[in-house]
Amino acid sequence: MTAAPTWDIAARRTLHRRGASFELDVAFRSSASRIVLFGPSGAGKTQTLRMISGTADPDRGHIAIGGRALFDSTRSIRLTPQQRNLGYVYQDYALFPHLTVRQNIAFSRVSGWRNPPRDARDDVVERWLATLGLEPVAHAYPEQLSGGQRQRTALARALAAEPVALLLDEPFAALDQRLRARLRDDLVALQATLDLPMLLITHDDDDVAALAQEVVYVEHGRVVAELGQLA
Repeated sequence: MTAAPTWDIAARRTLHRRGASFELDVAFRSSASRIVLFGPSGAGKTQTLRMISGTADPDRGHIAIGGRALFDSTRSIRLTPQQRNLGYVYQDYALFPHLTVRQNIAFSRVSGWRNPPRDARDDVVERWLATLGLEPVAHAYPEQLSGGQRQRTALARALAAEPVALLLDEPFAALDQRLRARLRDDLVALQATLDLPMLLITHDDDDVAALAQEVVYVEHGRVVAELGQLA
């Protein structure tokens, strides 16, 4: 029996804004562990990530990861973002400014919108603080962190939820070139260690070269090319 592809996406959505419409029609299948959606700004990459995560609904189509259906319009399947259990790292990191690093990471492990206690201990949270080198700033607030520390905090929060796959939206866009290079290497090593499927979107050629096993090129809301087995 042939194994299901890691990523099986065929999703359509019409976006309306200021009297104009944008047709998003993205379809690709891949068994790569690390796949990059690549294309110019405005191509529809972030909207595709939102449909996969469940924070936006396609008008029709299907979305499956590792053979598990997350959305299927023909079978009336629509899992909530919580049911999908996907780690999501936003471009601006979306850290809570009133919570410490430890609390931000722990937030992914509490139900509802209750803030984790400032000094609460959770073995999973402590493991990611140590793994990503955040123990020295565990009690710091986001405004006190460097760009790299904010990025690693957002990544730790996503991973602490023990997701089945990781989604990243331009995770290095706010960082300088030297820090980007180091964090790319760290991310590749971490993904290989965890054996966690990862989908990343970017318009940076260096991200593609460092991170992609397969690339899906997106322009004007559509896949225009697929290139596999880069790494």
